[in-house]
Amino acid sequence: MGGFSSFSILYCVQSILPIFSKEFLLSATESSLSLSATTATMAIGALFTGSLSDVIGRKLIMSLSLIVAAILTIICSMLHSWTTIIIIRSFIGLALSGVVAVGMTYIVEEVEKKYLSFCIGLYISGNTIGGFVGRLLSSILSEYFSWNVSLAIIGFFSLFSSFLFCYFLPSSKNFYPISINYKKFFKSFYIHLKNPILYTLFIIGFLLMGSFITVFNYISYRLILDPFFLSQSTIGLLSAIYLTGVYSSPKAGALANKFNRSNILIISLLIMIFGILLTQYDYFLIIVLGLMLFSSSFFAAHSIASSWVSSCVKTDKVQATSLYLFFYYLGSSIFGTLGGFFWFYSRWFGISIFIIVVLCFGILLSLKLKRF
Repeated sequence: MGGFSSFSILYCVQSILPIFSKEFLLSATESSLSLSATTATMAIGALFTGSLSDVIGRKLIMSLSLIVAAILTIICSMLHSWTTIIIIRSFIGLALSGVVAVGMTYIVEEVEKKYLSFCIGLYISGNTIGGFVGRLLSSILSEYFSWNVSLAIIGFFSLFSSFLFCYFLPSSKNFYPISINYKKFFKSFYIHLKNPILYTLFIIGFLLMGSFITVFNYISYRLILDPFFLSQSTIGLLSAIYLTGVYSSPKAGALANKFNRSNILIISLLIMIFGILLTQYDYFLIIVLGLMLFSSSFFAAHSIASSWVSSCVKTDKVQATSLYLFFYYLGSSIFGTLGGFFWFYSRWFGISIFIIVVLCFGILLSLKLKRF
């Protein structure tokens, strides 16, 4: 429920970026700021909310974060100034950082190690379902009503889910509050960044999320143009592709326990590249197949990288997870907006070349991990 609520709020704007472009007379790059601004502040907030939860508790900070994000989404639905919308979406990102930075730490603390990879995969699956529902609802409701109505309904729905989360989530059994030692706090970041395995995984997370968001930010712009001319609600249905992650995330976690993790990671990145190549064809069903391969392999790779970070850290796990999430969502913000320039100059071909280059770099980093 936590992942469902937070990710429906986070990604509800992605499928309606063309509507924002039309409503506010924006370029694709400017419209993408409604998502990039949110993920940017989430990335920054993730550095600190994890450590804050060391003091006030995991459940409390996640519960407050969900409720505040839902209320801000309802407020955002009432606005008509693009600048103000971006500001509120930025605050939503800060609020949601309390969930994304702490949720995985809660799982690491409360779940037995032999089930950790699988449970993190399940958690990512919950995030996937939330992102799917948010995108689908916003696209359908925006076409038949307005984007304001879509955000309002998603906000109220998420608020209800937040209350259910507060009621049902078990209190931590393996959490012991500590005071923040600021010197130790920043030193732990420095130590993690010096760890060659960790900083390589951080960069891989940066590349993974950046490429994923870029593809799904601009595929809707391609599909509303010649030769497809798809409606907004039809494009929203493509969000069902994200549900491939419900299967691939826990499956990748299980495979990582049987085989070398770097090999599974490399295979996932190669399949992502193959999926992008398939989207070059001007046949809708082939594009859908390419996006399915790309999406399922992304969630598999993310599941492996994130669980790898957690499993190779003995102390200061919160800071390690926070750093991974910082790079992960920073990639979303930078690439998600940078992709607009490739779209402007070369349309989908430019986007594809950009993503393939990024993923090839990810493969090189994954090969580097084989040496550790």
